[in-house]
Amino acid sequence: METLSQYFSKALLIALVMLIVLNINANSQVKIQYPKTKKMEHTDNYFGVEIEDPYRWLEETDSPETARWIESQNEVTFGYLSRIPYRDKIKARLTELWDYPRYTQPFIAGEYFFFDKNDGLQNQSVLYIQKGLKGTPEIFIDPNKLSEDGTVSLVGSNVSNDGKYLAYLISKSGSDWHDIYVMNIETRELLPDHISRVKFSNAGWYKDGFFYGSYDKPENSNELTIKNEYHKVYYHRLGTAQQEDLLVYSDDSNPARSHWMDCSEDENYLFLYVNEAGKKGNRLLFKTSLTSRDGFRAVTDDSMEYTYYVMHSSGNSVYLFTDKDAPNGKLVKVDLNNVTAEWKTVIPESEYPLDNVQITGGRIFAQYMVDVTEKVCVFDLDGNYLYDVSLPGLGNVTGFHGKSGDEITFYTFTSLTSPPEIYSYNISANTSELFHASEVKFNTDDYESKQVFYSSKDGTRIPMFLVYKKGLQLNGNNPTYLYSYGGFGISMKPVFSASRVILLENGGVFAMPCIRGGNEYGRKWHEAGMLTNKQNVFDDFIAAAEYLVSEKYTSPGRLAIAGGSNGGLLVGAVMNQRPDLFRVVFPAVGVMDMLRYQKFTIGAAWIKEYGSSDDENMFKYLLGYSPIHNIRQGVEYPATLVTTADHDDRVVPSHSFKYISTLQEKYKGSNPVLIRVETKAGHGSGKPTSKYIEEVADQWSFMFYNMGITPIY
Repeated sequence: METLSQYFSKALLIALVMLIVLNINANSQVKIQYPKTKKMEHTDNYFGVEIEDPYRWLEETDSPETARWIESQNEVTFGYLSRIPYRDKIKARLTELWDYPRYTQPFIAGEYFFFDKNDGLQNQSVLYIQKGLKGTPEIFIDPNKLSEDGTVSLVGSNVSNDGKYLAYLISKSGSDWHDIYVMNIETRELLPDHISRVKFSNAGWYKDGFFYGSYDKPENSNELTIKNEYHKVYYHRLGTAQQEDLLVYSDDSNPARSHWMDCSEDENYLFLYVNEAGKKGNRLLFKTSLTSRDGFRAVTDDSMEYTYYVMHSSGNSVYLFTDKDAPNGKLVKVDLNNVTAEWKTVIPESEYPLDNVQITGGRIFAQYMVDVTEKVCVFDLDGNYLYDVSLPGLGNVTGFHGKSGDEITFYTFTSLTSPPEIYSYNISANTSELFHASEVKFNTDDYESKQVFYSSKDGTRIPMFLVYKKGLQLNGNNPTYLYSYGGFGISMKPVFSASRVILLENGGVFAMPCIRGGNEYGRKWHEAGMLTNKQNVFDDFIAAAEYLVSEKYTSPGRLAIAGGSNGGLLVGAVMNQRPDLFRVVFPAVGVMDMLRYQKFTIGAAWIKEYGSSDDENMFKYLLGYSPIHNIRQGVEYPATLVTTADHDDRVVPSHSFKYISTLQEKYKGSNPVLIRVETKAGHGSGKPTSKYIEEVADQWSFMFYNMGITPIY
């Protein structure tokens, strides 16, 4: 019989063991009471296949009932997050990391330079102006003064060709609907011109006004979800009311087409670009003046099989970037007086993707991706190679914008371990000078990055970037965050993010595979991950996770996956296919209902990427991976935190609403499956710094908590 002392010693030991177990399985001991989500009887018939859609009512995102559902879900989610003991400490460290001045690359307008600057914790970056390279910066537009909560953002600006005016675009709560205002640059006077209901458009200056795109105002419908059709291009002349604006182009026969316009630098030509849902490329047309009685003349045919973008004009000729007969891209010269004549190749297709072309100061700056790192080659206007731009290292480069007469231009360099550095570049001398360097409050020398290659399911060689603290032990125990996108020809480039420092400081690994669906190896790489090749994207991502486990960077119990928008679709599909491989999943603003995505806002434009459920063959394929439709009962799913926003009119939040409702209904395990709905925010652009820090802090807290890790803070 044990003594009282032995009894208490044993009890203490049991208590300590229980504490350890509770720490390792931080949430598995607590059963979360999710809000009860109403189900309705609704069935759609797709080619004889009955598909239930019990949460269809959540597509009415502006209804009082949906608002109550959001409130109840947020109450559970934030209640859960509030119990994480180190959540505030992570937020404090993130706030410290974000508190450094951040600049954008300047653009030139006559003798003035414009650039955005955020002092550190300002909700929105401020547009500054300075006279000459050595001038004193002055505030030109401060969007922080336009709202009390920082939810009004400056999303674009364009200077008139004569350098007198600046048109700037404002977004409210992150919406894709914008307003345009105009400022006199010299006097800083705000003009009475105000254009509302602008969407998927810039302000394309021409003469004494500008072009913009818009849709008709819907009647008795939610403009944050209604399908966008019949895009129109208008011309606004300064000093006139919007209702007097000239309708320049519309197409009543093709509701799924969108358009935008700009003009040549000398304003002798107007260019019209046409895109259509389901088409891979675009059409290009032109005319010589706004008042010309002649209609638009076609530079390309109406097939929209390839992309065409005007990069520069010289006399009657234009330089076009195109991927026609060149999957990796090339630069051609076209005589607008004889567009049917053979186009002259200025820079031919290379073995490496031509990622970007800028023609500035009489030079062609051609940016190539070599295994997803940038190389910048300089050519004269005849296409003769001159030299390479000497870059600070292997990483990502953006810039070299400007006009024909510019003597200097700017570019930005960054890498996974190097915060952005902005350089001024002397075009004639081929020399760079540091214009601004970021000063983040952590020692970048303590970390290293490398690129590895692994094999996907079909043997395709996939590159992946890794970042971690020097001296990392490959013991399979490191918390790892696997992130990618895999679609729309968007490349995963090695750029710096202060938000990842939290992971790295806690012995973690950031992994970013460059999976198919992007443009890392040109158009063929993109096409290998679209339409009926979409499973390649998921296989590439799964293979990345398996590589990290096999090489002992991590283990399934310490592996989180994340992605946003198309990347949200990615992690949602992958979680269904391999729930055993991950501990934590973060689907952000994801396309989760692949049978109905094309019915909302701009979703129809993605048909060229995904295909449509209106096609029988594509319906079967989409149904096979659609995240909502492949959640199964009896499966042990990872801890999941879905994030979306109430004003997301790019990927409407009903995708996430219906997804989490289905997951909460069918999953009966102990891992948390939650949704975090941000208010007065959209797809991501223009989100206030304060909201961004809070969201990132919640994600790292959720990840560490569900991995049983206590951060160092």
